[in-house]
Amino acid sequence: MVRHRVLVPAFPGSNPGTSDFLFFLVQHMDTKCKAIVLAAGKGVRMQSEMPKVLHRLSGKPLVLHVIHNLMHAGLKEEDIIVVVGYRGDDVIHAIGNRVQFVWQNEQLGTGHAVMQAEPVLQGYNGIVIVACGDVPLIKPETFSMLFATTNDQKTGAVVLTMELENPFGYGRIIRDEYGNLLKIVEEKDAAPQQKAIREVNTGTYAFKSPLLFQGLKTVTTENAQREYYLPDALTYIRSTGNTVKIIKLEDPTQGSGINSKEELAKLEDIISKFK
Repeated sequence: MVRHRVLVPAFPGSNPGTSDFLFFLVQHMDTKCKAIVLAAGKGVRMQSEMPKVLHRLSGKPLVLHVIHNLMHAGLKEEDIIVVVGYRGDDVIHAIGNRVQFVWQNEQLGTGHAVMQAEPVLQGYNGIVIVACGDVPLIKPETFSMLFATTNDQKTGAVVLTMELENPFGYGRIIRDEYGNLLKIVEEKDAAPQQKAIREVNTGTYAFKSPLLFQGLKTVTTENAQREYYLPDALTYIRSTGNTVKIIKLEDPTQGSGINSKEELAKLEDIISKFK
């Protein structure tokens, strides 16, 4: 494992020597780490025929922000697998043939999307980061921290969370008595007291690869959306005696997903203030 002591901007365009910069000991993920980037959805609320991940932030498609941040964390291009679906050829063209691609021809949930990458990762026994192609500001050292935290004998997975003033629409984080993850409850499945929880799932994870795909085989569509939820694999991982840890972002802007043109404009405005 190569370790680099680096200065990392809080946002693209931050200036060195200011409080925007954080001084981190970054573990570069140059061994036993791969990533799956979810980029198959249309993004209906964007009100556009363009795939959501191809909308631009600071002049660059959302999905390329994710891929470049993974690479800055130390992943090689060939270790990144992008799941495409809606207008997948357009997404492949925008990214180029530098990474690997798999197809999700039916959008049956995040768990189903990750299942499509299993043949590519057959025989692989390392850590897999799962990232969303529409969450563009997860920083390289955050990906490195997910890797380092999962790279522990008793840890099966790590979930990246954040706290929001208005958590509507996000999966709520239920912790156990030790502060680790008990479960994630999706908005449509949450009871009223669970909806009051403000700590939510960013949709970004790190898994031990064998546990991930074993867990996905136990996931069903018995939920309000009739989809295969990726977080349901965490229940299996806990049942094996492994811990599912949590890393909570100090700044929720880093975990902001883009679901509408208004959210994209808001994030563009935030970033422009740091240039």
